[in-house]
Amino acid sequence: MTAGGPGLGGLSRKRALARAALWWEATWPALWPPLGVLGLWGIFALLGLPALLPGWLHGLILLGFLAALGLAARRGFTQFRAPDDAAVDRRLERETGLKHRPLATLQDQPATREPEALALWDAHQARMRRLVTRLRVGTPRPGLAARDPHALRAAVLIAFSAVLVVAGADAPALLARSLVPNFGTVAPPAPLRFEAWVTPPTYTGAPPIFLPALGGNATIPAGSRLQVAIAGGIGAAPEITGLPGVGFEALGAGSHTAQAVMQQGARVTIRREGTEIVTWNLAVQADAPPIAAFTEVPARSPRGLALRLPWRTEDDWGVVALRAEFRLAARPDTAPISLDMTLPSAAPKQARGLAQPDLSAHPWAGLPVVLRLTARDGADQEGVSEEIALTLPERSFNHPVARAMIEIRKALSLDPTARLDAMRELDRLTQAPDAFEHDSGTLLALRTTRGQLQRDRRPEAIAEVQELLWEAALALEEGRDTRTARALAEAQRQLREAMNEAERTPNAENQQQRSEVERRIEQLREAIRRHLEAMAERLQRENAEALPYDPQQRMLDQRDMDRRTRRMEEANRQNRMEDAQRELAELEEMLRALQEGRVARSESPERQRQRERGQQQMGAVQDMVRRQGEMVDQGGRRAEQQEQRAAQQRRQNQPWNQRPNAPGQTSPEQNQQAEQEAQRQQQADARRQRALRRALGELMQQQGDLTGEVPEALGQADQAMREAMEALGEGRDARPAQQEAMRRLQEGGRQMAQQMQRQFGQGQGEGEGEGEDDSMGEMEMGGDGPDGQQQLGEGRDPLGRRARENTGNADNGSDTRVPDEAELLRTRRLQDELRRRGAERERPAEELDYIDRLLRRF
Repeated sequence: MTAGGPGLGGLSRKRALARAALWWEATWPALWPPLGVLGLWGIFALLGLPALLPGWLHGLILLGFLAALGLAARRGFTQFRAPDDAAVDRRLERETGLKHRPLATLQDQPATREPEALALWDAHQARMRRLVTRLRVGTPRPGLAARDPHALRAAVLIAFSAVLVVAGADAPALLARSLVPNFGTVAPPAPLRFEAWVTPPTYTGAPPIFLPALGGNATIPAGSRLQVAIAGGIGAAPEITGLPGVGFEALGAGSHTAQAVMQQGARVTIRREGTEIVTWNLAVQADAPPIAAFTEVPARSPRGLALRLPWRTEDDWGVVALRAEFRLAARPDTAPISLDMTLPSAAPKQARGLAQPDLSAHPWAGLPVVLRLTARDGADQEGVSEEIALTLPERSFNHPVARAMIEIRKALSLDPTARLDAMRELDRLTQAPDAFEHDSGTLLALRTTRGQLQRDRRPEAIAEVQELLWEAALALEEGRDTRTARALAEAQRQLREAMNEAERTPNAENQQQRSEVERRIEQLREAIRRHLEAMAERLQRENAEALPYDPQQRMLDQRDMDRRTRRMEEANRQNRMEDAQRELAELEEMLRALQEGRVARSESPERQRQRERGQQQMGAVQDMVRRQGEMVDQGGRRAEQQEQRAAQQRRQNQPWNQRPNAPGQTSPEQNQQAEQEAQRQQQADARRQRALRRALGELMQQQGDLTGEVPEALGQADQAMREAMEALGEGRDARPAQQEAMRRLQEGGRQMAQQMQRQFGQGQGEGEGEGEDDSMGEMEMGGDGPDGQQQLGEGRDPLGRRARENTGNADNGSDTRVPDEAELLRTRRLQDELRRRGAERERPAEELDYIDRLLRRF
């Protein structure tokens, strides 16, 4: 059999692959040395180093690299041998693991022609052909790892790739320049490079704007600084046009720069030797002044003496300051009152807010003023709102002498030169000491202010006199018991702090702290004594004709409180600070109860009846809220039933449910009965809504008779009830209107409480309602009235409990504890909130079930 016999078709392909592998193994080791030299030269050239060298040194280095390249090529190819056929066969046999050179056997011829020998030879070649079918070429192994154990070839490849990426489009020019040394005296010029950017003003907070290298259009803020930098190139210095008075400045080494502040738009062009390099069209955006405005008309706050100022401001780059200025209408040239508004962030572009300054103590209180807002941006531009004329809220004084002092103070604000009129009025008040009960402090204040007006001619003296008049009027209006109450509160605070400090001090070092606690207890005892005396004096003065104050009751209060202070002293000496703190807490509770008892005793029977009527009306409002909530719940259940019937009807209309007497199906008669029952319930709810609206109308009339005004929220609740009634009559969903009615009723109840607090609060020593907070005090809805208060009597403490024995036990007696008005009020507030949330039927079913369970517990 010859070499071209069967089974040898794949042998030629494997021999070709083996020959290619041998060529690679012989060529790559020979090529790597010169390629490495070329790689090093490429790194050297792409780094731009040849341009930095003198021409002769560049030429020597170039010759050295050429010599190294020739030496590396000669050394590499010295041992190069082209692979022959025998080497190819030996590689295949070696990679496959064949022995005795089977490929040579296939090419041999038998030495004899005897039949027996030829048969043996054919069998031998058949076996060799079977071996040939599993020949393997193997992967090429150039053997560079043995020649380059430190893998320097990889370092050269990585470095060349890195510098090639950095060079980018300049790589061909750098390589070409490295092959031609410059033997001239001047180095070749660097390529022209330029950059231009705009830096906006600092107040804008905007980042720099880089102008496109090919030119174009850009809009920049006014006051921005344009900077242009040019480096490289040849020829004369560059020129810039479009900016009068601006030119390039030389920086050395062929670099130039120019800068200008842009206040208006311009077409900026850069030229060199008459050739245009780049052009930009710059549009300047002028900084608009900020906007300041009132979102609503400023007015007095519904509660207290604060002034309600809802504002808004806006600016293209941000507002940095906002202030309100009040100018006296009678003297517009005088210095204004300036109040800085708090902005939500450092420099907001848009902001809204509400300021509620209290200027009731200012000398301009009660006088007409002109108000405006002024906003300032980062460029110091100001925007002014419209001017609003109003009268500053002022505190009302009931004492005639205090009112006279305030009138003198206001007259000096209107005309500071009217000193003689003020002095005559002060003399008139001083000559009638009976008007201020011969109070030495008031007399001293009147004489001091009169003397200062006469002797001190400084303009600043008017403000000092006005401050003295305000303090004197405030002290005279508040009375001695208010001053002693403040001193008592301060003594309680100092004693509490001393007890806390003694409790934190170790036992071995707290002797000094215990002494401090004893001193504070003595101060508290003296403050209690003075406060009780002041309360007795005021009650005797206020109730001289109606309810004379019982001095025996004051003695009982004094003895009980002295007993408390003695217990605190004993607990302090025995280092039982917890017991002392508990006694102090109970003493503070007694003082609060005593104050409430004094208020109850100081009211006339007529005022008490008015208070009871007010509490009954607020209880009626609370009942309306409850009934309206029940109607909302009923409407929700009716809507759920209607949705269930509609869903069931849709299921019955499906083709697979069109079977008679199918489970869960309802007959048309049953559906009709359910619809009729729902209509009857809706008509009944409409009648209930009509009755509830009539009751609300009667309540509004009674509230108007009692206080002279009807809360606005009650009128809105009446409108919402009318809408709900119309919706029920027309078969529509009335729940939105009913929920609105509930909210308005609750708001109306709060407004009623505030009105009655202003009207009846004087009996509590709060004036005419100045400074009341959101809490409704004794006038809250659902109060029990005076009848619900525990009366003091023999054998009971000021809280109405049985008096304790002197043993110091913390027994509260055996009386059944009845919730006070505050607890009842909190309970009713919780009920209101639960009903409001329960009326929102879009809440999850689990939450609504939980609210229903809570309401059932109430």
